[in-house]
Amino acid sequence: MKTITACVLLILSMRFSSADKEEVCLADPALYKHNGIYYLFGTEPPPQRGFRIYASSDLQNWHVPDTAYDGGYVLKVGEKAFGTEGFWAPQVLGYQEKVTLMYTANRQIAVAFADHPTGPFVQTEIRPINEDHQEIDPFLFQDDDGTLYLYHVRKHDGNHIYVAEMETDLSSIKEGTLKHCLSVQNGTWENTPDYSSEEIAEGPTLIKHKGLYYLLYSANHFMSVEYAVGYATSSSPTGPWTRYGGNPLLRRERLGINGTGHGDIFIDGDDMYYVFHTHASDQEVRPRHTMLVKIRFQETPLGIDALVLDYDTASYLNLD
Repeated sequence: MKTITACVLLILSMRFSSADKEEVCLADPALYKHNGIYYLFGTEPPPQRGFRIYASSDLQNWHVPDTAYDGGYVLKVGEKAFGTEGFWAPQVLGYQEKVTLMYTANRQIAVAFADHPTGPFVQTEIRPINEDHQEIDPFLFQDDDGTLYLYHVRKHDGNHIYVAEMETDLSSIKEGTLKHCLSVQNGTWENTPDYSSEEIAEGPTLIKHKGLYYLLYSANHFMSVEYAVGYATSSSPTGPWTRYGGNPLLRRERLGINGTGHGDIFIDGDDMYYVFHTHASDQEVRPRHTMLVKIRFQETPLGIDALVLDYDTASYLNLD
């Protein structure tokens, strides 16, 4: 049975590959659009030197932009920004007339700024936003009333998702606003025993729809073949959160690819996408490859729209 399953997964995964093109290998990916050009950021394979950038005009074929800083990096180790190792999970967004990079380094969260998405991103004060705790996977969300919320992962006996309000200058979280969002539910798809006994919920991404907050997250260790994505909803940006009954939203059985997870929602006009990473193959985790799939809201009899992935639109991102 295991052999048959592996063959089925291999056949399914071949649908998304281009035999004549090299695929983009960024994990924890995020997309940003500026002046009609799409920019892709993510966690590069080891050894990490910072954060790389790719550009595209069609969301499928990618290249290092000519204007990119120092051969394709937007931030590098030791150059006017916090961090010496562990450069993970960047989020890029426009804020206060700057392009803002929220990122993880040294298992802490930092923020840097640039005038253009190709960088360089720098800090005026080189430090993380919080030196007291191990925190990773930042996602900054601004609500309709202007309040800023930082969804992120705190590490203590595993990975757990939290949210806190942020100061308007993004220098720190507001004291007394930290709230727990999600930890994994043991005995479910969120904590399978195939790789690690740690409880890991990570990669938060938030979208608001019809007054409801949708919090997407990944569960299981990233090296597990069962790494997958679910979501929970709340009427408040700080919870409490109710898991979607159809979780996991994204899983290897539907795509035939191991390690599907840790992505970001990207809205482009009337289209909405989820960009995420997969394992390199059925045998190897790294280098993780970058994939894109359309995502949408669908009405349900319960009166709460559900997030739905259009699996037939899934494709790997290719290098020109």
